[in-house]
Amino acid sequence: MNKIEQRLLEQVADLHEMPEGAYSLRINGALASKRDSAHIQIVKKEDKPGIDIYIAPGTKNESVHIPVLLAETGLKETVYNDFHVGEDCDVTIVAGCGIHNCGVQDSEHSGIHTFYVERGAKLKYVEKHYGEGDGNGKRVMNPTTEVYLGPDSYMEMETTQIKGVDSTIRTTNAKLEAGSTLIIHEKIMTHGDQFAKTDFHVELNGEGCGTHVVSRSVAKDRSRQTFLSHVSGNAPCSGHTECDAIIMDDAKVTALPQIEANHVDASLIHEAAIGKIAGEQLIKLMTLGLTEKEAEEEIINGFLR
Repeated sequence: MNKIEQRLLEQVADLHEMPEGAYSLRINGALASKRDSAHIQIVKKEDKPGIDIYIAPGTKNESVHIPVLLAETGLKETVYNDFHVGEDCDVTIVAGCGIHNCGVQDSEHSGIHTFYVERGAKLKYVEKHYGEGDGNGKRVMNPTTEVYLGPDSYMEMETTQIKGVDSTIRTTNAKLEAGSTLIIHEKIMTHGDQFAKTDFHVELNGEGCGTHVVSRSVAKDRSRQTFLSHVSGNAPCSGHTECDAIIMDDAKVTALPQIEANHVDASLIHEAAIGKIAGEQLIKLMTLGLTEKEAEEEIINGFLR
């Protein structure tokens, strides 16, 4: 990897080099390298770009890293990654995409990730998106996540996009069976003329399943954000969807949380709050010696933490 690619890797995966254990590294539209572990197999797809990841039943305390790096202007790709998580696993998957674009053409990555999580498995999925470059070409990322949770399984998603992405449409569809749990924490920050749209659809189909969807975002300058969520309770279940946003300057934010109870024992809650930084918060920090800009940044960092 060159210095640009190394910097992108650090931003999206917190890595200075490829880790021990299983990983797949994609650079500029091609699979650059991959490695299996004793319990995790990564297979390159033959019919379309992407990989299949097979995690053996009972695998514990292992991780898989699958970063994607784009450093060529005008490169556009769609990648299909399928994750097969066996019964009684406890694993972490770290994904992310970094785009460096200093040219005049748009660069775009669309990742379609599908998770099949078997009975009793526990999965943590971490995804970071990052863009940089001083060219006129846009940095576009459109991630799609499809989740199928088997009985008594658990999945936690942490998705972060806080810098440099000009346009993104983030789509998540999930179907939960009995006793399963899906937790989603999303963090987004937009600035300039950037646009971000989030669209969550969660079907609670099994008895005792539940979901907790939380989005925190900050919109600056002239940027625009849209948050959509639809939680359907089709069995005795519990669901909660929440959107909290800080709006600044001339930005615009739309939040449309929706809940649908199709069973008498479905317990569902939705919340949405959009507002500016409170003046008393700024004053309190400025009395401690911070400038107004420094105080704003401190509040934003705490909000997105």
